[in-house]
Amino acid sequence: MALGTDLFLTLAAENPVDHVVNHPWIVTDNGVWIWSAQQTNLVLSGLIMIVLGPWLVRQIGTGPAAEGNERYITKNPFAHMIEVIAVYLRDEVVHPLLHERTARYMPFLWTLFFFILVNNLLGLMPLLDIYMLIKGGVVHTSPIGGTATQNLFVNAVLAAFAFVVINYAGIKELGLKGYLHHLTAGAPWYVWPLMIPIEILGMFIKPVALTIRLFANMTAGHILLATLFMFVGMSLSAGWMIGAPVTLLSAVGAIAIYFLETFVAFLQAFVFMFLTAVFIGQLSHHGEHSIDNDELHTETHGVTPLHASDAATA
Repeated sequence: MALGTDLFLTLAAENPVDHVVNHPWIVTDNGVWIWSAQQTNLVLSGLIMIVLGPWLVRQIGTGPAAEGNERYITKNPFAHMIEVIAVYLRDEVVHPLLHERTARYMPFLWTLFFFILVNNLLGLMPLLDIYMLIKGGVVHTSPIGGTATQNLFVNAVLAAFAFVVINYAGIKELGLKGYLHHLTAGAPWYVWPLMIPIEILGMFIKPVALTIRLFANMTAGHILLATLFMFVGMSLSAGWMIGAPVTLLSAVGAIAIYFLETFVAFLQAFVFMFLTAVFIGQLSHHGEHSIDNDELHTETHGVTPLHASDAATA
């Protein structure tokens, strides 16, 4: 009972932002952060992908010919779930946008999606709160915890990679001359002095929008969740007659928010990847893929499963 009360009181910090902001771990005498909690989370998420990646490839890859048709079936449920997600993203989301360029950019888009997703889900684990509990209360330094994708700098780096790939894809697809002509937006020459600055500005607005969208969504839910726990600490000081029902309602609300946050973790990873694919698709030869619905259905559904070479590429 005491442990449960201590846990709630630890989670119910007076300032809910303490559970969301990044915490330093190694700091120089001049106040320069050498290492922080979110950096540990980034390293941990990278290790998770490095360890799980080869294992998933082995699980998804086509088995020996002696197994017959069974060699195409992924046996492990978790690996099968990842395969379904990867195939859906490729066939139903990216292929209608990029068409024959899908295979070229899919590894990058998969990496974006799963890296952001792992960091989002890792941020839902109460690693910082457990450390607070061990230390006996709110702390100002921590070796682990928080949500790395709640950090503007982390999101800016991800968006910068997307920016480079988007513009590289445009130059590769259109050529340098066509890419520069694209900045005119097809407008008459006499409005180029207006259109070209707007298009250049739009090139930089896109990664900024990706950065802020991910930051805002990953911050808002965590703040709301921390606020619910803050109500617990406030109500307990008023006595158990008030504290008990408020604690119960806060716990129920927190569970509901956790389900919502899990959905948001997947959604924001999808949105970041999807918009990157959209921006890549915008820098292409327009009008070459005006196909009807039947042809689109054939293109998006008549593709091979994610096995063997595809899994190795992922």
